[in-house]
Amino acid sequence: MAAHRKPPQRPLTGHTVRTAATLALAGAATVTCFDGTGHADPGPTPSQVKARVQTLYREAEAATEKYNGVKEEADAAQRRLSALQDETARRQQRLNTARNALGSLAAAQYRDGAIAPAWQLALSSDPDRYLDGAALAERAGDRQAAAVSRVRRELGEIERLRGAARVEVRSLRFRQAELRRQKKTVTGKLDEARRLLARLTPRQRTEVTDADASAGRASRSAADPREPLAGSVPAPSGRAAVAVAYAYGKLGSPYVWGATGPHAFDCSGLVQAAYRAAGLALPRTSYAQINAGRRVSRSELRPGDLVFFYPGISHVGIYVGGGRMIHAPNPSAPVRLAPIDQMPFAGATRVA
Repeated sequence: MAAHRKPPQRPLTGHTVRTAATLALAGAATVTCFDGTGHADPGPTPSQVKARVQTLYREAEAATEKYNGVKEEADAAQRRLSALQDETARRQQRLNTARNALGSLAAAQYRDGAIAPAWQLALSSDPDRYLDGAALAERAGDRQAAAVSRVRRELGEIERLRGAARVEVRSLRFRQAELRRQKKTVTGKLDEARRLLARLTPRQRTEVTDADASAGRASRSAADPREPLAGSVPAPSGRAAVAVAYAYGKLGSPYVWGATGPHAFDCSGLVQAAYRAAGLALPRTSYAQINAGRRVSRSELRPGDLVFFYPGISHVGIYVGGGRMIHAPNPSAPVRLAPIDQMPFAGATRVA
């Protein structure tokens, strides 16, 4: 059997050494890239952050309006459920009263015995007196029949009310689940916006979130709610004037999603609060508020008209004249004056 020998190793030449060194350096560079110690990709620029944050705010506001609408429906379902429960309790009390009356009649019959009327007449020592008593007993039987009818009627009504309450409970639970889903959407988008803004310097954050702050502050200092803005016409009604004055009084108030005042607002919450102060009840959401009055064109705008923005009617403000509105923009900006050209105009409604 032939002996197995190791093949002779050739000495490393200069070319081989250089090749091995090059491969080793390349491998080290690759490892460095994957373990994160290489050059990191540059973060988003302030303009990119601004674009993304504005998108997140619009999406959060659309979800906020959906949340507001579902909450309004859930509150109405809760009120209906409470009314059904109150009515059921009242009916239960009536049922108990009817049952007690029926029980009293049954007890009286038991005490008087259950002898057939013919035998009672035959055994009576005073037939005339018996006949008077028989008529009374017949009337008592009528009362018993009426008492039974009342019990049956109350039982049927209680069952109907309990069925309606079960429907409202299912409706309420569905809306509560939808509320949680919309709330998660809103908070998720706002949290992402906060994380993006936290990566900027204070100066960059101001540029991104407060692009129209100087214009808003200048408008506020120069404007007096008792005087019409330049180029404006008077409010079409006293209620509209009250709503405009209310909005002026809330300049600088913080934006809080889902809030309707008196110290914080979202966009539709500010509109609802302003007209509530004027004695007019408006729907809770921007997409319902646009149908709350008479549509007007942009050229017909007068102070107090509601102005709406974006294709989904996800934002609303109160027109105050001079091409400007008061609105609650987003969590990075308080209630302020702003030009209506600032956002894509979607329509206007006059509610007063």
